[in-house]
Amino acid sequence: MSYQLTIEPLGQTIEVEEGQTILDAALRAGIYLPHACCHGLCATCKVQVLDGEVDHGPVSPFALMDFERDEQKCLACCATPQSDLVIETEIEEDVDAENLPVRDYDGVVSRIESLTPTIKGVWITLDTPQGMHFQAGQYVNLHLPGGIGSRAFSVASAPAAGSEVELNIRIIPGGQGTSYVHEQMKVGERVRISGPYGRFFVKKSAQVPMIFMAGGSGLSSPRSMILDLLAQDCELPITLVYGQRIRAELYYHDEFLALAERYGNFTYVPALSGEPPTSDWQGFRGFVHEAAKAHFDNDFRGHKAYLCGPPLMIDASISTLMQGRLFERDIYTEKFISAGDAQQVRSPLFRSI
Repeated sequence: MSYQLTIEPLGQTIEVEEGQTILDAALRAGIYLPHACCHGLCATCKVQVLDGEVDHGPVSPFALMDFERDEQKCLACCATPQSDLVIETEIEEDVDAENLPVRDYDGVVSRIESLTPTIKGVWITLDTPQGMHFQAGQYVNLHLPGGIGSRAFSVASAPAAGSEVELNIRIIPGGQGTSYVHEQMKVGERVRISGPYGRFFVKKSAQVPMIFMAGGSGLSSPRSMILDLLAQDCELPITLVYGQRIRAELYYHDEFLALAERYGNFTYVPALSGEPPTSDWQGFRGFVHEAAKAHFDNDFRGHKAYLCGPPLMIDASISTLMQGRLFERDIYTEKFISAGDAQQVRSPLFRSI
C-alpha cells in the first residue's frame, strides 16, 4: 500500500510506501527537506501538515511539543503517512546543490587498511559499474548486520573514483557500529550503502578562495572535495588546515604534501597538538584554529570556509574565522557527534572556547 504526498510550495506529488517516513520518501525522490539528526531529536525537519493524517513515530517530546501536534506539525524524519498527505515546508534553494535522489547500492568490501591507530579505511566496490553519483562532501549510510542498523560516514573518495567508495571510520569506544567495522568486518564481505545524503559541498558558484579545516576522521569530506576540485582544474587558491594529536594519527599526510608540490594553488598546513617536544616534527604545533590563524595572519576575508571534525574543533574554528573578519554566511560545517560528545566528553585535540 502507498500514499500520495504533496509537498508545498513546490506543488510536487510523490509516492510514499506504507511505513516509509516523509523524509526518506522525499530524499529518494530527489527533494531535499531540511534535516539533521534523523532520529526525532533536533526538530530541524519539522513540517506543517495541511491535509491528511500521520503517525508521529518515536519523536522526542522536546523536539515536537504537544501543542505543535495539535497544530498539525510533525517531524519528517519519523512521521509516516496514514493517508494521502499535503505538507508545507521551507525549501532551501541552493544553486550549487544537485539534489540527487537517494538510492540503495550493494557492493563488496574490497580493501581495509589501518590509516591510524584508531581510523580504518574501508573501500567498497559497488555492483553498479558506474558507481554512485554524489557531490564531494556528501555522506552515505552503511548498513551493518546483526541488528546493528545503519551508520553515517562521509565519503573520502572523489566522485570520479567510479564504482569504488572509500570510507574513513574512527572507532568510538563502546560504539557497536564502529567496533564491528574495526573488529569483525572482512574483505569480501557483502554490504549495502544508501546515499548520497547531506548538504555539505563546495559552493563552486561563489568563485572565491577556499579554506578547509579538518580534525580527526573529519578529513574524509575535505579530502573528497579537494580531490574533486583539483581533478576539475580549479585554479582558485585552496588551503587545507588539518589537525591531529600526534604524527602517527596524521593520515594522508604524504598525499597532501605531494598534491601541494604538484598544484601551485593548493596549500597544506598540518598541525599537531600533542606531539612530543623532542620529536623531529617541523610543522605547526597546536590546534587547527590556531594554525589557521597563524597561516592567514588572522585575516580570512574573501574566502569560503568548510569545517569538518569534532564539535569542539568546529566551535573554536568558527570563533577564529569570525574574529578574522569572515562572515558566518561564508562558513559551512559538518559536525561529527558521537555518544561521547553527547555526554560532553572533551576531545584531547581541542581546547574548549
